[in-house]
Amino acid sequence: MKSDIQIAQEAKLKAIGEIGEQLGISEDDLEFYGKYKAKLSDELWEKVKDRKDGKLVLVTAINPTPAGEGKTTTTVGLGQALGLMKVSSVIALREPSLGPCFGIKGGAAGGGYAQVVPMEDLNLHFTGDFHAITSANNLLAAMLDNHIQQGNTLNIDTNQIVWKRCVDMNDRVLRNIVVGLGRKADGVVREDHFIITVASEIMAVLCLAEDMADLKERIGRIVVAYTCDGQPVTAKQLKAVGAMAALLKDALKPNLIQTLENTPAIIHGGPFANIAHGCNSVRATKTALKLADVVVTEAGFGADLGAEKFLDIKCRMAGLKPDAIVLVATVRALKYNGGVPKTELSGENLEALKLGIVNLEKHIENLHKFGVPVVVSLNRFVTDTDGELAFVKEFCESLGCEFSLCEVWEKGGEGGVELAKKVLSTLETKESHYKPLYDEKLPVKEKIGTIAREIYGADSVTYDPAAESAIRTIEALGFKELPVCMAKNQYSLSDDATKLGRPTGFSINIREVYVSAGAGFIVAITGTVMTMPGLPKVPAAEGVDVDEDGKITGLF
Repeated sequence: MKSDIQIAQEAKLKAIGEIGEQLGISEDDLEFYGKYKAKLSDELWEKVKDRKDGKLVLVTAINPTPAGEGKTTTTVGLGQALGLMKVSSVIALREPSLGPCFGIKGGAAGGGYAQVVPMEDLNLHFTGDFHAITSANNLLAAMLDNHIQQGNTLNIDTNQIVWKRCVDMNDRVLRNIVVGLGRKADGVVREDHFIITVASEIMAVLCLAEDMADLKERIGRIVVAYTCDGQPVTAKQLKAVGAMAALLKDALKPNLIQTLENTPAIIHGGPFANIAHGCNSVRATKTALKLADVVVTEAGFGADLGAEKFLDIKCRMAGLKPDAIVLVATVRALKYNGGVPKTELSGENLEALKLGIVNLEKHIENLHKFGVPVVVSLNRFVTDTDGELAFVKEFCESLGCEFSLCEVWEKGGEGGVELAKKVLSTLETKESHYKPLYDEKLPVKEKIGTIAREIYGADSVTYDPAAESAIRTIEALGFKELPVCMAKNQYSLSDDATKLGRPTGFSINIREVYVSAGAGFIVAITGTVMTMPGLPKVPAAEGVDVDEDGKITGLF
């Protein structure tokens, strides 16, 4: 069986100008990065902004398991299937982070015969957006420390510096460091931290900004530290906004590539959903909606994370109204949630399936709370039995969901036609009554509590003293009416990764809270979730190589 990278390298790609033509984009509105990649010009938006929006379809999933779910693969395959059916469609996805590519997760280009290409470019440096974000983040850090070194006229308390440096790599030893060691000219000695680039507020700002003016306004609001009398210090006060915007000028423009079957794909931004808001850029999604009749987009990890933030943060801020949601699951993942070890998932086990399907049930219930119709897509494996498939189908339909088997990994767009038909039928026959889960004007704790109870199923929420203090400060400084971005492990509905299925009788612990004033949300960190991941014992990087002809191997 061919690997993902072999399939991608054998694909017959069209020149990116031809892909643009499919969407009515002239070459004048494309900024070429070689033959198969381009950025969409700023001028394109002005030409299309008054067009009627297409339909917006969100793809999300149950909590991820080692058995695999295939959310991105389903997103790509659904877009390809719509293309086969001659439906004007475009896929809108996030860009992959370099760190996980070399860690345990691998890339994020889809899989099998449902991939976006060029796969190697996308999973590695792509068009340099993440490098620009990293540079802008670290420029702000450098200007902050330089201000302190050069006299500290803003009276910054060096014990209350909240801006962290970043790098787009899984590097655990950078989580907690000391900077400024050496001579007096080398800076003020203090504790510092690195986060991964996709957790940077600059990433969130870029993904939520409407245009350059909005980007600069958001950058200016970023809180980097507090003064000795407790007042926030911003990037604007450090006079960093202009230089940071210059670094981000090209990164603000969405990227256009294609799928294996030449379906257009707009790829832009990449915040993680477990430690950030988990959606591609507002600019990319809004542009896509003007260019096609159906836009298929994705939110990271399970619906308790990516979908909740897409619906409560991105849609609220951008005025987006999703028309349907595709919820991805597999029989294998549901049996894993029912207690079956990864090594024993191939055999029929209806009892385990009945135990594990409660995870899917909870996600369906959660999504219905937002008023959007749900289609369940079950990625089919050869080991799935007729009895198992029939059970899941009946279960989903009993909850008022359309249901479809999906075989896009093996068959590409052809394997997603049944799903595409169900999605189109839902768009035509079921009206979306989208609404956010909570009123953003509620107190911070009430918003956190609503998400914990309604989405996770928690009985209560506890707060570390530092989190309690931070909430009081945030509310006193006037940030209390911002939505909440929960940072939580992706493997469980709870903040304990070992609690599978549909946990009950648990409490969510909030250990840290801070404001991302530029992005426009409050971050609440639960449990032991890390904003700087580490590499596993055997990192994927050990299998990546490039030969004398420049051909890359080992990416997946």
